[in-house]
This record gives sequence, C-alpha cells and structure tokens, in this order.
Amino acid sequence: QVQLVESGGGLVQAGGSLKLSCATSGRTFSFNTRGWFRQAPGQEREFVAAISYSGRTIYYADSVKGRFTISRDSAKRTVYLEMNGLKPDDTAVYSCAAGWMNTGYTDSHKYNTWGQGTQVTVSS
Repeated sequence: QVQLVESGGGLVQAGGSLKLSCATSGRTFSFNTRGWFRQAPGQEREFVAAISYSGRTIYYADSVKGRFTISRDSAKRTVYLEMNGLKPDDTAVYSCAAGWMNTGYTDSHKYNTWGQGTQVTVSS
C-alpha cells in the first residue's frame, strides 16, 4: 500500500517562498506520474503541477507557471513543489497525488493515491 505524506506548508507573506515535500512509502510501481493539486475554501480542487517518473515531462497550471517548480528525488522517493512569488490567491490546502497515465495529467480523476494535504496561507 502506497502512502503519500506532505510537509512544508505554513504561513508566509505575499512575495515569499515555501517548499513543499511529498514523501512516498510502500510500493511505487503502480504509478508513473506525480502531481500537486490545491483546494481553497469553497472552491473546487485545481491542478497545480505534474511530473512524470523520468522527470522529462512536466506540466504547470497557467496560474503558477514561472513561479512554482516541481521536481523529484527518486533516491529519496520524494517529490517537491518549490513556490516563489507567493500571492494571497495561492492560499489553499496543497495535496500531492500519484497515478498511472500517459495523458490527462491535469485531471484529478486520473490519480488514485492522495496525501492528506498541507495548508499554505499567504498573507497580503
């Protein structure tokens, strides 16, 4: 059974930075894609970024492109989301996810394993 555990969330001022981590335990052969999603209060879950197992395929939501960077350390079985230039609109619970796919990286339904989420709050 695969478990994903996020860490690194917190409170930061606008313009600041945070780096989220998603550690993996258990067998990982059942997925080839890792993603980050976020959900703000009263809003639907939205795609943030995704990375393939090889790291050669990366996608970002337009709203975070140029500010966020997704990466992975296979040896540590960890995926990261480095967030710079944070804005109050980035405030949300951020969750990492894993799944097996060759298309549809932005579709949350493609991911079958989720972490519990970590809160990111950006003050103005």
